[in-house]
Amino acid sequence: MLLNLHQVSLLADYFVVCTAGSQRQIGAIIDHVLTEVKQEGRPALHVEGEPSSGWMLIDYGDVVLHVFAEAQREYYRLEDLWNKAVVVLKLQ
Repeated sequence: MLLNLHQVSLLADYFVVCTAGSQRQIGAIIDHVLTEVKQEGRPALHVEGEPSSGWMLIDYGDVVLHVFAEAQREYYRLEDLWNKAVVVLKLQ
């Protein structure tokens, strides 16, 4: 899910929120994004979390990527917390 936060937050312009099926997938998604975006000349400002925690985050300043295990995504429910944000893209 891609959320446009322009009108509701100063934290970032966009949140990307996705679910991974396993700890290994969380790590693989994070590693792939870090590698690909760095090759484009944009290293991450901050990386937080561990695959074993069920949640990881990459902060690029204007864009923040959240990768959750299913249970953690249900628990934190970022879509509900940021319900005034505009949903730009939603894939199922």
